Amino acid sequence: MSDNMAELVRQAAHQTRSDKKTRFQASATDKFISVVIYTLFSLFALLCVYPFYSIIINTISANDISAKGEVVFFPKHIHFQNYVDVFKIPGLGTAALVSLGRTVIGTTLTVGASAFLGFMFSQEDMWGRKFWYRFTVITMFFNAGIIPWYLTMRSLHLTNNFLAYILPTIVAPFFIILVKTFVESLPKELQQAASIDGAGIMTLFFKIMLPISKPILATVAIFAAVDQWNSFQDTLLLVTDNKLYSLQFILYNYINQASSLSTMVNLQNAGSTTMASLATKQTTTSIRMTVTIIVVAPILLIYPIFQRFFVKGIMIGAVKG
Repeated sequence: MSDNMAELVRQAAHQTRSDKKTRFQASATDKFISVVIYTLFSLFALLCVYPFYSIIINTISANDISAKGEVVFFPKHIHFQNYVDVFKIPGLGTAALVSLGRTVIGTTLTVGASAFLGFMFSQEDMWGRKFWYRFTVITMFFNAGIIPWYLTMRSLHLTNNFLAYILPTIVAPFFIILVKTFVESLPKELQQAASIDGAGIMTLFFKIMLPISKPILATVAIFAAVDQWNSFQDTLLLVTDNKLYSLQFILYNYINQASSLSTMVNLQNAGSTTMASLATKQTTTSIRMTVTIIVVAPILLIYPIFQRFFVKGIMIGAVKG
C-alpha cells in the first residue's frame, strides 16, 4: 500500500513539474509573439507618422538646407518665417474661408440628412420603405460618369455657385446605411414605449433617437468633414471664379506654381527694410511644404474632438446585433 502511495506521489510531482514547464514555455512564447507584434505595429506607425513629421521639420528649418534635402530627423536653424510669408500669398485667406464654410455647412446638412433618413429607413411602417432604401443604396454602385454629372450640374446652374459644394453631398448612401444599422441595433422596446406614450415620428427622432445616436453621428461627422475639406474635383470641374476656389484646389495650384510663388514672395521681402537671408529666403520646397501643412493641419483638429465616439460608432454602426 505504501509503495502505491509513493508511486502516486512521484507521478503527481512529475506532472506538476511538466505543467510548470509547459506554462513557462507557453508564457515565453506569448511574450515573444507580443514583442514581435508590438515591434511591427510600432514600425508601421512610424512609417505613417514620419512623412508628416518630415514636412513639419522642413517647414521650420533653414530653407537653403531644406532645399538640399539635408533635414532628415531633426530641424536645423529653426524659424517660422515660412508661415508668415505664405499667408501673404493672394487668395489663400479666401480659399480657407470657402473650405471652412463648405466643411461646416456641408457636414451639418449631411449629418442631419443621414440621421433622419437612416432613422426613417429603419421604421417598418414607412411607406415604400424597401423601394426608397434600395433606390438610395443603388447609387453607391452605379453612376452616369463625369460628363453627364457635369451637364446635370450645369443645367441646375451650379457652376460657379457655392451650393455646388453643398447640395450634391447632402444625401450620402454610405452614411445612411451606417445610421440605419445603428438604429436597428437599439432595443425596439425604446421606440415602442415612446409610441405608447403618444410620441409621434418627429418626437421619436429628435427626443429619443438623436440623443442616443451620438457615437454614429460623430463618426459620420468625421467622415463628412474630411470628405468636404479634401474635396478637389468639384472645384476643378465646376468653378472658374477664383473667389470660390477651395483650399485643396489652391494647394494644387501652388504646388505646380511653387517656383514662381517663391520668386514673388522673395520680391515682396526684398522690398522691406531687411533683405531675407538664405535661411529664410523662400524656395520651391519651402513653399510646397508650408502650404501642405496649412491645408492639412486644420482637419487634424477634428479627430481629437470626436475621437471618443469614433471607435464605438464604427463598431456599432457597421455590425448589427
